[in-house]
Amino acid sequence: MSARQWPLWTLVGIAVAVFVAANAHLVYIAVASDPGCVSHPETAGSGEGQYRAAKSAC
Repeated sequence: MSARQWPLWTLVGIAVAVFVAANAHLVYIAVASDPGCVSHPETAGSGEGQYRAAKSAC
């Protein structure tokens, strides 16, 4: 390998490491987070765009 190619491969390695770390963080947050219960109406609203949860998890 020439002396000019090693910085390129170093940058590629760093970019891959950052990509993997960011995705691992997103997976960790998705698994570890617990949003809890959110209040919602028990019946559907009469206006357009007013919905209710299909099944309450609380």
